[in-house]
Formats: sequence, C-alpha cells, structure tokens
Amino acid sequence: MLLIYGSPKEWDTRTDDEVRTLMDGYGRLGADLRSAGKLVRGEELQPVGMATSVQVRDGDTVVRDGPFAETKEVLGGFYLIEAETLDEAIDWASRIPDAQNGTVEVRPVVDHSESA
Repeated sequence: MLLIYGSPKEWDTRTDDEVRTLMDGYGRLGADLRSAGKLVRGEELQPVGMATSVQVRDGDTVVRDGPFAETKEVLGGFYLIEAETLDEAIDWASRIPDAQNGTVEVRPVVDHSESA
C-alpha cells in the first residue's frame, strides 16, 4: 500500500497550473501502473475536514469530526499495488507526484486469505 500524505495548507496555495501539472503526473503514474499490471486500486480521499473519527472506550462509541491526530500532513490518498519486492514498491512510491513535497508511506498489506 502506498499511502500519500501531504499538507492541506500547501494544497490550498497551489496555482491552477500547479494543480494541472500534479494531476497530469498522477494520470501518467496511473497509466504506467495499469500498463505494468501493478495497480490493484487507487483513490483520492475527500479533504480532512470531511473525516470522522470513531473510538470505542469502555463500551461507548465516541464520534468526533475530523482526524484523531493533530498533524501537519494528512492522508490524502493511496495506491494499492502488486510489488514483488520492497525496492519495487519504493520505486513506484518515488514516482508519486506528491512525494516531491509530502510523504509516501510504503506499507505491506497483511494477507489473511489462507486463514479464511
């Protein structure tokens, strides 16, 4: 899983040309992942202001608007890819346009298919 983190403040200050350039980069990356047969799924998330955090404490469900953690960077989207090695996943992650200014976390997904 390639988790894409960035600063909402930085996103809000981008010009229309910068946004177009960024989106063109994402379009090229998506096409490359598809043509290589590596893309399982990818999605952009709604802004962090649309988030709802849920916790259960002592049997009570606590619901809050927004993300639970106060951070400068927030999760903005993800790609779920098929990668044979960590190095391959890192290579794909380095091609994500927001890696230039934000952070891309590479994290393996746990395979529970054999325990079902």
